[in-house]
Amino acid sequence: MTIDVEICEVGPRDGLQIIHTFMPTAAKQAWIAAEAAAGVREIEVCSFVPPKLIPQFADATEVVGQAKSVSGLSVAALVPNFKGAERAIAAGVDKLSFTLSVSTAHSLANVRKTPDEQLAEFQAIVATLKTLPPERRPLLSGGLSTVFGCAIEGEIPDATVVRYAVALAEAGADDVSLADTTGVGDPAQIRRLVAAVRAEIGDMPMALHLHNTMGLGLANVVAGLEAGIRAFDSSLGGLGGCPYAPGATGNIVTEDLVFMLESMGLRTGIDLDRLIAVREIIAAALPDEALYGHVQHGLPKRWSDLRGGSHVAAA
Repeated sequence: MTIDVEICEVGPRDGLQIIHTFMPTAAKQAWIAAEAAAGVREIEVCSFVPPKLIPQFADATEVVGQAKSVSGLSVAALVPNFKGAERAIAAGVDKLSFTLSVSTAHSLANVRKTPDEQLAEFQAIVATLKTLPPERRPLLSGGLSTVFGCAIEGEIPDATVVRYAVALAEAGADDVSLADTTGVGDPAQIRRLVAAVRAEIGDMPMALHLHNTMGLGLANVVAGLEAGIRAFDSSLGGLGGCPYAPGATGNIVTEDLVFMLESMGLRTGIDLDRLIAVREIIAAALPDEALYGHVQHGLPKRWSDLRGGSHVAAA
């Protein structure tokens, strides 16, 4: 099937990083396998951070090992620094998701480094990747966080975002991702910043990582589509949030995102019914955690036509 929009599931990483209850490794593995079986082609399965900081990811290597056995799945992991990248490479991930906050205050709180120090970490990772044979070399995503506003500093100048996007691209990123870490971005901002970054980095692939704090997550997806973005991060059940972004809530809901895109005539390659069923795995493993979203309450009658291939023209 031709895929019009790529969706990366980040729930096993972003969704779990602020949950103090440890999700059993077997449940994480079942979640990843079931979501891949539903047609999700890329999953960010963990973060390679010190377990003493986030105990949730103490089993990162084991989770990656199981995920690598899932046929057709691209296994991604967040790496906040060079040491994390070394561990992720040793575990055999397909993609390193590096994060650089464009807010100095957030960067210091999150990784204890300034944005420029983080850029140096990224450059060191690139240098290491160049020493690896092609078959062992994972993709490297240059992720910018707090792009659309910081809970500590407030508004971030567009010029700052563009400068670091260009720096990551020039350093050797395979793609650049813009993250609305605090979920305060609006559609006009999305269109403006995507266009500004695109004007400087050319045809390099871009993605959006959106949170739903102000309820504008899906509206921002549409704005991203209008600006030419065809890759989005999301989280099953809307789980997620940054420990160092006060007040920020979870990611956009994967199930709702799939429904909206498919309803617009954009193919994701994901079976929505099977995707919704994966929520049961999370609910059973984390019964005290709230899951969000709308489509799990019931799909409209016209959905049967969409599943049969009668898509309307894409917007």
